[in-house]
Amino acid sequence: MSPPPVQDGLPVPQRYGAILTIALGITMAVLDGAIANVALPTISRELNASAAESVCIVNAYQIAIIVSLLSLSFLGDMLGYRRVYQAGLALFIVTSLFCALSSTLDMLTFARVLQGFGGAALMSVNTALIRIIYPQRHLGRGMAINSLIVAVSTAAGPTVAAVILSVASWKWLFLINVPLGAIALWFALRYLPDNQQKAKSQKFDIPSAIMNALFFGLLISALSGFSQGLSHLFILSEVIAVLILGWFFIRRQLSMPVPLLPVDLLRIPIFSLSLGTSVCSFCAQMLAMVSLPFFLQDVLGRDEVATGLLLTPWPLATMVFAPVAGRLIGRLHAGLLGGIGLAMFAAGLFLLAMLPSQPQNGDIIWRMMLCGAGFGLFQSPNNHTIITSAPPNRSGAASGMLGTARLFGQSMGAALVALLFNLFNNNGTHASLLLAGAFSSVAAVISLTRMTQNRVNS
Repeated sequence: MSPPPVQDGLPVPQRYGAILTIALGITMAVLDGAIANVALPTISRELNASAAESVCIVNAYQIAIIVSLLSLSFLGDMLGYRRVYQAGLALFIVTSLFCALSSTLDMLTFARVLQGFGGAALMSVNTALIRIIYPQRHLGRGMAINSLIVAVSTAAGPTVAAVILSVASWKWLFLINVPLGAIALWFALRYLPDNQQKAKSQKFDIPSAIMNALFFGLLISALSGFSQGLSHLFILSEVIAVLILGWFFIRRQLSMPVPLLPVDLLRIPIFSLSLGTSVCSFCAQMLAMVSLPFFLQDVLGRDEVATGLLLTPWPLATMVFAPVAGRLIGRLHAGLLGGIGLAMFAAGLFLLAMLPSQPQNGDIIWRMMLCGAGFGLFQSPNNHTIITSAPPNRSGAASGMLGTARLFGQSMGAALVALLFNLFNNNGTHASLLLAGAFSSVAAVISLTRMTQNRVNS
């Protein structure tokens, strides 16, 4: 008896409900990585913590995500993407309430760790779900929508936080997730599809999961410590631990038929090249988006509202160009599309670095639009390439690596901003923008080299 045919996407009513589920979940998970930054001074005052101590509220969330992302994507391949996503939503809702009810810094930090695990479950399988939600002919459009949500949520985080804080206490940064999460969970239970090709032969390897968590946790810790000027001996010990642990971790993965760290996928040249461009692009984005508010407020004297408005053209341009890029997938090679977009992104970053000493708002706005347009043109085709270059039963692993690349790039960018501000003081934004332009230029070159690879056929 022949196996049943594999369904090509969801029928339209169910597809729209599933898309809305993904959009709500990923928006909450990505925004919560950015909005807490703006509220740190207020939170530290109300919880009687120092500014330095309050930073752990942000770090706890990011580290929890990056140490668990690959393990959860592996479980998605085994148990089903729908189950992992639904469990992640439920955990995210409960822990958001826990964050809002926290009365001490330790309670809030612990709640943020748990919330990070919920966010990781959402991020680990979202692109894998998109691969089975959309028909193959519309997959580029689905990737464009997802890229748009991630990029806009990342860039708009400070603005959203400023709006909420202007009318409510910091607790509402987390409480808002409860009703939104409940709606998303209802849609998830009703509309999300199950993956037909589960990797039932996979075995979850607990030592691999522990080694993965320690490897990425120590790596991010070393980056942050270096940027903040911690003891060189301490940082060196972390780097040595990362190298030793990484050697044993990779050896173990190479010996496994289905590894948690997808070294099997990393052997696919276009997959690994696309991941490299993703790391570099998100590092460049974070270098710019973290450093520019300091320049706009401390150097140009703009207030918080004006700063938010001047940063808004970036995500707006991304909103326009991401769908355009989605429609071009299949007509132009992803390497060419990515190379053009990243070249535009680099040009915008270098032009921002060369702003006159007293620029007009228009001088800033069109440069921000160029950055957003280039980023939007690159991101959708790149994500499409990453997810479709993996076999269908390894879509979870590809989705997990996509999220890991983004988070690692963002963590590296944030750490480099801190380092450059320590080194160059008032010129920290200028140095950050130049380095961001360099990263984007490198990413453009890597992207163009993908044109020598065969076009990905999903």
